[in-house]
Amino acid sequence: MAEVVSLARPYALAAFQQAQEEGALSSWSEVLDFVSALAADSELATVISDPRVAQERLTQLMLDLCAERLSSTQENFLRLLITNRRLQVVGKITELFEARRAEQEGRSRVEVRSAFALEPRFEQVISGVMAKRLGNVVDLSVVEDPGLIGGVVIRSGDLVIDLSLRGRLKQLSLQLT
Repeated sequence: MAEVVSLARPYALAAFQQAQEEGALSSWSEVLDFVSALAADSELATVISDPRVAQERLTQLMLDLCAERLSSTQENFLRLLITNRRLQVVGKITELFEARRAEQEGRSRVEVRSAFALEPRFEQVISGVMAKRLGNVVDLSVVEDPGLIGGVVIRSGDLVIDLSLRGRLKQLSLQLT
């Protein structure tokens, strides 16, 4: 995991700086999301990771798939990723780019994992509490995870608040051993 981040970080920062210079953060976000989705496709991932596929052929395939979506600098960035064999980490590049964008815009991404669907009022309470704690506007995403048994796990960057029944049972078992 750390190796993927190390490979992706310089590209994410370069893309972010270029997007800022162009004043096109949302356009770059859309393109990176699209390229990430392409690279995540199982059939295309096989082609991307196959060393027998010529670089020129892969480049042309990716440019054809992206069609009219790319500006000239975005096309150059895609070519750079292909040349340096970094399409496999474009998902992490996108994630780091979006984290940097959120930071600059004063937003924090917060993921709430819940054993059951949350009522909107609980989402609002969690969003308000996390906004106050983080000092940023919160982009909240809720994921159902029946494995939690009950409760929630809240994550934002390195911050993890485990209020799940599974987490409490785990803590209890550690105290008893």
